[in-house]
Amino acid sequence: MQLLPWSHDTSAGFTLRGWHTPPSGKPLLHFLHGNGYCGRVYTPMLALLAEDFDLWLCDVQGHGDSDHGGRFHGWNRSAELAVEAFAALCGPFGEVPRFALGHSFGGVLTSLILARHPELFRRAVLLDPVLFSPAMIGVMALSDVVGLAQRTGMAKKAQKRRRQWPDRASAHAALHGRGMFRGWDEAAFDAYIEHALKDVEGGVELKCRPSREADIFGSFPRRLWPSLAKVTTPTEVIHGSRTYPFVAKSVARWCASNPHVRSQVVPGGHCFMQEQPADSAERVADFLLQRS
Repeated sequence: MQLLPWSHDTSAGFTLRGWHTPPSGKPLLHFLHGNGYCGRVYTPMLALLAEDFDLWLCDVQGHGDSDHGGRFHGWNRSAELAVEAFAALCGPFGEVPRFALGHSFGGVLTSLILARHPELFRRAVLLDPVLFSPAMIGVMALSDVVGLAQRTGMAKKAQKRRRQWPDRASAHAALHGRGMFRGWDEAAFDAYIEHALKDVEGGVELKCRPSREADIFGSFPRRLWPSLAKVTTPTEVIHGSRTYPFVAKSVARWCASNPHVRSQVVPGGHCFMQEQPADSAERVADFLLQRS
């Protein structure tokens, strides 16, 4: 899979970067990654999707090769900046059908894009989007007011994450099969080691600072459920059978209230597409290309 780099100086004052396949006339698939990752971490799944689609991978603020950009500009602004970059640079792909795909944090950003830009994509697939329940958002909003947002469990865990290793082999040995990487396909884990780490003096370090990962876990999208109600793009939500319990409940709630959204459950955890990249690619392509 050939990937070409792109960059866009955003209206927020920092540069977003990412990758795209050479325009070939195939349908164009816009992809947003999960928190702490970057687009190319999903290479095994995306390489299979590249057989049917041209790919547009956007690394969100502070992830991959995009600028850290200072303070986190929030979920909603991140979604709009991804659209801004895409609109500015997707011209060479021409008038082809456009589709959307996102995982976790990127799945929620994609849902916000669908709500605000219903004309942008024909169909969308969200992979285990972290759709916080209204009750969770209420608690997080209150925490925000009293300054406790960074003390959520996931934010605290992210803040403690190790950031540097002497080399990639050491990082591989330290992380392989542990925590969120348990059960990952070997090629998917190799893609993480290759693309989520950067070379620095004295070794390698995470491209996404643990503090930025914590910024995201300690915050939430504004007006999420009113936005989800506005989605009219045909959308399939796929989530793992062992994902966070709130994801399954929120997906069921959304599907029950919006006729444009359907769901399916697959074996695996929150990163099921990294456990079963071939199966995931097939499910995504089947829905987007209306093969199922």
